[in-house]
Amino acid sequence: MDAELRALLRLNLARGIGPTTCRRLLERFGSAQSALMATEKGLLEAGLDTQQVKSLRSTEADVDGELRLAEEHGVRLLARNDKDYPHNLKFIYDPPPVLYVKGELRPQDVLSMAIVGSRLCTYYGQIQAERFAGVLGHAGFTIVSGLARGIDTSAHSGALKAGARTIAVMGCGLARIYPRENVELAERISKEGAIVSELPMLTPPDRTNFPPRNRLISGLSLGVVVIEAGQRSGSLITAHWALEQGKEVFALPGQIDSPSSRGTHKLIKEGAKLVEDVSDILEELGPLGEGLVVKESTPEGLGSTVNAECGVRNSEIQTPPRHQLNLNPNEEKILSLLSSHPKTIDEITEASGLPTHVVSSNLTVLELKKLVKQLAGKRFVR
Repeated sequence: MDAELRALLRLNLARGIGPTTCRRLLERFGSAQSALMATEKGLLEAGLDTQQVKSLRSTEADVDGELRLAEEHGVRLLARNDKDYPHNLKFIYDPPPVLYVKGELRPQDVLSMAIVGSRLCTYYGQIQAERFAGVLGHAGFTIVSGLARGIDTSAHSGALKAGARTIAVMGCGLARIYPRENVELAERISKEGAIVSELPMLTPPDRTNFPPRNRLISGLSLGVVVIEAGQRSGSLITAHWALEQGKEVFALPGQIDSPSSRGTHKLIKEGAKLVEDVSDILEELGPLGEGLVVKESTPEGLGSTVNAECGVRNSEIQTPPRHQLNLNPNEEKILSLLSSHPKTIDEITEASGLPTHVVSSNLTVLELKKLVKQLAGKRFVR
């Protein structure tokens, strides 16, 4: 490892010295090595306070340990002048001085689209995140998201199912993948794309890390697609970062009475592009979107119509004819009452006019036939 990258790593490990302060030091002293050799007076004149200067002077011993930890986890460190440093990130206001990467970043990742949304999303949101990630992935986009629960997880999963590349941007160190239930997903992503972070390896997932992390999600991408976001969702922060960076912001409308859609509807009111299908995104990208071929890729049970000229039309629930499914009248009636919006057994019972025990037993059969899915709280969707 060259001396300049080691010096950058020392800056990155110093408490209280973030990307903006690091950029200021590099602009003033010309290199990380020169910044580290500067006098205390020079550092104070550069805008550091006494605590930052003290921290900078005490981190030298941490560098070798950090490098060993990175090697143990298969993580590579990239400086901004490295040829593999993401092209899109180089041009944001405060790019990370050091980027931790597990997996492989490729030149084709310049064609990236972020998909973000609520952790507490609805089934509708999950389906749409997976669908949009799959279609955009088929069109050649790398899908960028944050590996969080909910929409992020569905976006990464949709990209992987489509055989597309995907990048997860973490708000913690790569030795502490969060959330823990996504450790296996993170490993898959590192084999088909990359997981990245600007934070030292052992940094815990503190809530203060995520707003700055979101600038990297938008920074890596040509645009941000928001699928379900509450009024205080972190996804809105990502959208605002995108606007500051001159990127496109897209928002998928939801149910007007759904708390999960208030944030996305607010974005639409403020001028975000309302999207119903991938063709809306490609049209907004202008010449960059021309010539990209889209192919619908949807979760089981969802279908769509495709137009070669204008792309993918809205997906809708499609069920094969009854004689192909071998349904009895009760099963057919229950299935006709279900859609992508969850319903409880009580709601199905009331709408069907059938006894509760009949509805329950027929729902079990429909689940076995993979025509119905049960969600948490004994709610059902087609």
